[in-house]
Amino acid sequence: MDAHAKQQLTFEPPGPGSWDLDPLHFPRPVTAYWAEVHPEPFSLGYADMTAYYGAPFQTRRTAYVNGFCYGQMVPVPPEAFPDRVQRAAEVFDRKLWRDSAQEWQEVRKPASVEANREIQAIEPDRLTDKELTDHLLLCRDNHVSMIRQHMAFTGTAVIPPGDFLAQVRQWTGLPTVKLLGLMRGASTVSGGSSPQHATLIAAYRADDAAREALGSDEDPGALLERLRREPSATGQALNDYLDFVGYRLLDGFDISNHCALELPDVLLRSIRTAIDETAVASDLDQQVAGVRSHVPEEHRENYDALLEEARVGYSVRDERGVYGDIWASGLMRRAALAAGRRLAERGRLHDPEHFVFADIDEMCAMLDGSPTPTAEELEGRHTYHRTYTAKDAPMHLGDSPPPMPDPSALPPPMARLMAAIGTAMGEMFAVSEEAHEETVIRGLGASSGVREGIVRRVAGASDFDRIQRGDVLLTEATTEAFNILLPLLSAIVTDSGGALSHAAIVSREYGIPGVVGTRDATERIADGTLVRVDGDAGTVTVLG
Repeated sequence: MDAHAKQQLTFEPPGPGSWDLDPLHFPRPVTAYWAEVHPEPFSLGYADMTAYYGAPFQTRRTAYVNGFCYGQMVPVPPEAFPDRVQRAAEVFDRKLWRDSAQEWQEVRKPASVEANREIQAIEPDRLTDKELTDHLLLCRDNHVSMIRQHMAFTGTAVIPPGDFLAQVRQWTGLPTVKLLGLMRGASTVSGGSSPQHATLIAAYRADDAAREALGSDEDPGALLERLRREPSATGQALNDYLDFVGYRLLDGFDISNHCALELPDVLLRSIRTAIDETAVASDLDQQVAGVRSHVPEEHRENYDALLEEARVGYSVRDERGVYGDIWASGLMRRAALAAGRRLAERGRLHDPEHFVFADIDEMCAMLDGSPTPTAEELEGRHTYHRTYTAKDAPMHLGDSPPPMPDPSALPPPMARLMAAIGTAMGEMFAVSEEAHEETVIRGLGASSGVREGIVRRVAGASDFDRIQRGDVLLTEATTEAFNILLPLLSAIVTDSGGALSHAAIVSREYGIPGVVGTRDATERIADGTLVRVDGDAGTVTVLG
């Protein structure tokens, strides 16, 4: 099956009501494993979040149709609404996101790192078939736990920034790109920063011989493995860094996406570039003062407080995935590929990669000798995944989308909460509605600055090896773990997502221009084209 052999897909609503497509987080059809594992912990985590913050929703329900993610909001029953209103008042009176952020930093994040490291310490290739089956189930259970946790901290990550945007935009009329630029430095992990990364860079900058060795033209995978085992400060630093990032997915959430260590060439080039880069002095204080000058005098003290709270919540946004489910998903993929390799060696599969397209029960059964699903069936699922995109799926299924509640009809605390959530969600999933011109693609400004570069069209992690230093990444969407590759890029352009999408956050944190929500830039701009990306104007100009 290729792009010219696409068949017309039939889409039926997965249940009553209105269902909307999520092309931002899932731009391609997902694996059977993900479609089975994801919906329940997602919904449970979402319910944890809405109950904690007093939102008038029971949860968000998700379902997969032809592998594409659809969701719908489930309102709380009327009898529960008064309790939610009372809780919404506590959110702002007590700044409940601060308690949640503290819990994340002091309890949940360390526990997530420990849980993922314990599983990572087990080498799947050394296990018997029975032991590997048990390990797959262990990885699945850890993954489920991390998905629920990711969603439980969603309110912490989006409510304070949404509250800041909703109020400060009203006071100043400034564009979102200017206001969200004030978040830079609050989510350092989004720019690839970590203690392991800082130690790695410092160690190599202090050792000329080690830096020269890192520039060897040896096979990248073999070079990284050799250098990480050297009994030196740089060897230890490299090993610690690779242990920290190596099994995180580089892009996406599903196990169909690649881990960093599967792409050693681009990982090595990113490390080399980061070592050579000179840090640019931050002008954040000037930006904060510049926005403040547009705020009416009577609101400036409130502006200062809102900004401080927004940065507290924003700090959790990408860490939920980097330390949690993106890492757990990578570990699940590692285990699945180990099983796929041994089954391919036995002639049971055409390619080890095809194993990740089985569901968890099928995985276990195949290791136990089951003849189904067949190698041909799994190859077909892999081909389907590579052939179709979310652009082949309708944006809505079922009933017409219900209107958003009228904030003026809600009690003030609930109205403020819904304004914050609505603003944040809008900035996460929004796309530009402006018409394109012949050589100007219009999107949403996500990160300030103007850069020119060669477009590198990336459909998935398998294309990352093609990225050269200074390229402009052009893709449907990215996740927070993509930050590992940012040192190579001069700008980011996406089809999906708004100014609070992961692509926008990582571009801001690294200080490169970002234009998101272009709808169809991947179809309008050819790979290898020279473009100018203007993150303030939200435009991508084709230069030749």
